[in-house]
Amino acid sequence: MLPPWTPLGNLLASSVVQASVLMVTHELLAACRRGDREAFEEVVRRTHRHVYTQALRLVGDRLEAEDVAQEAYLRVFRGLAGFRGDAQFETWLYRIVSNAAMSHLRKRRRFGELVMDTQEEPGQLPSPVRVAEEAVDRDSLTKALDSLPPSLRVVVILKDVYGLSCREIGDQIGVSEGAVKVRLHRARKRLKEMLFGPEGRDEM
Repeated sequence: MLPPWTPLGNLLASSVVQASVLMVTHELLAACRRGDREAFEEVVRRTHRHVYTQALRLVGDRLEAEDVAQEAYLRVFRGLAGFRGDAQFETWLYRIVSNAAMSHLRKRRRFGELVMDTQEEPGQLPSPVRVAEEAVDRDSLTKALDSLPPSLRVVVILKDVYGLSCREIGDQIGVSEGAVKVRLHRARKRLKEMLFGPEGRDEM
């Protein structure tokens, strides 16, 4: 049974695949590298639901998420020969999906407000929002997350769900580490306001 107060990232992560989940075997990857198309189709079959879910969380639109997923698999197909296995395949895959989503959002010009960020940096990285399990269901949390603008939603998902560092997120979206911290602070604050009202709710 979950404790009454749970970090936001834990609740979100329960519906999003984590990189630690092994979906593709070394044997299947080896077959893909040998040019076995059926093996690659099997990789897509095993991972598509998770790839699509990640893409949807990042871009916030079902049709666009399909486009991102297709682009991600194209990048995977092209990059498999150079994948040395230093990291787990699933880790490599979700980073490709993240990069594909970032490229998609830039093309759609939905990252405009990112470049308008001030460099005002919080004194320290804010803690993840903590929500009452009995008071906030996952549907409400998902709706609140989806209502965030892309530049906020992407940062909080990459940090609190997929565990990227602020520096890694900055590298992916092309801003400074300090700017990422600012956006993360704003995203968590806005989520708390949407879930509990303007005054928020005291944490335990």
